[in-house]
Amino acid sequence: MVDSEALGGQLMANGINVIHENRKRDHNIVVVNTCGFIDKAKEESVNTILEQVELKRAGKLDKVYVTGCLSERYRQTLTDEIPEVDAWFGTMELPQMLKQFNADYKAELVGERLLSTPKHYAYLKIAEGCNRTCSFCAIPLMRGGHVSKSIEEIVTEAKRLVKMGVKEIMLIAQELTYYGLDLYKKRALSDLLKHLSDIEGLTWIRLHYAYPHKFPLDILDVMRERDNICNYLDMPLQHISDPMLKAMKRQITRKEIVDLIGNVREIVPGICIRTTLIAGFPGETREDVEDLKQFLEETRLDRVGIFTYSHEENTSAYELVDNIPAEEKEARAQEIMETQQEISLEKNQEKVGKTFKVIIDKKEAGRYLGRTEFDSVEVDNEVVITHSKPLPIGEFVNVRITKAFDYDLEGEVV
Repeated sequence: MVDSEALGGQLMANGINVIHENRKRDHNIVVVNTCGFIDKAKEESVNTILEQVELKRAGKLDKVYVTGCLSERYRQTLTDEIPEVDAWFGTMELPQMLKQFNADYKAELVGERLLSTPKHYAYLKIAEGCNRTCSFCAIPLMRGGHVSKSIEEIVTEAKRLVKMGVKEIMLIAQELTYYGLDLYKKRALSDLLKHLSDIEGLTWIRLHYAYPHKFPLDILDVMRERDNICNYLDMPLQHISDPMLKAMKRQITRKEIVDLIGNVREIVPGICIRTTLIAGFPGETREDVEDLKQFLEETRLDRVGIFTYSHEENTSAYELVDNIPAEEKEARAQEIMETQQEISLEKNQEKVGKTFKVIIDKKEAGRYLGRTEFDSVEVDNEVVITHSKPLPIGEFVNVRITKAFDYDLEGEVV
């Protein structure tokens, strides 16, 4: 999304009209920005390309360009199989793509983006690539090694976003907690957070994709001290059983994870911890699945998402036998999520009667949908609000929670 927004900003600066997912269908050129991370994403990307190629065949489009991870990873194969695509570009070829439009890459446009999100929130990428060697992950093949953006560049971009009306910024990278090691020879996320939290008008800063190994605890001190850094941490764990963590090359043990979560909660009481897990990794046993469920019951994480394992060529796990059938992977994922569903409901019930600061994201079917600081966009809980007077989208209101569901809350403005 962020790469698409940057491309849109560059094209607009060159006098070219750009619309994100144009519903009017009055465009003549399409750029498909693809994902090549797991099977489902690859399938969605290929289907989207084929749909656009079909429109081109029918004379409704002049050009179809493809960029992003799938294009980076499978360019030759795709070129042979879908020759109707006019040009393919990798993940780092924005300047080359602009040349197709007789446009110049404008380096001074740092942070000038065509936002595809509602204008009150935006994602901010602080680094590109990853130096980790997790056995299941193809990202380093497509994105290369970790490269941090400078603090100055990120602050400039954040200030521009705030000027555009953004109130909440979600920091993203392939690995957030590695930030700064290449540029400053130390983990510098805490320094970056201090600079960002000083920006006037930036109400919420949210952290996504914090790797648990060698986690820099100093970021938690900044989180506790600064009101505009959400008490929220997205820390993908992938698994908990030691045999699985070792096979996944996660460089961390179950005990270290449990200790880290304990430390995080001690330093920032009331913090919301989100994680993602993988079900059905090669060699995963029933014991490993039970271990994971027991961990969730004991640790009571606030938010959990789960993927089924995708067997990706050129990763080190590709040498292992992908020995768990797809339907069994799905069944295990479902079982793990059922454990979490109960925890989520209980945690939500604890919020009934309490008042929270909520950002209003949208209005749907006569009701407003918002989020607390403990919830990120699309992946977490929403607060459903019925209110007789209009509530401005993107504004903050205080909401008393009146009802709790598995993954949502209901409340009234106070």
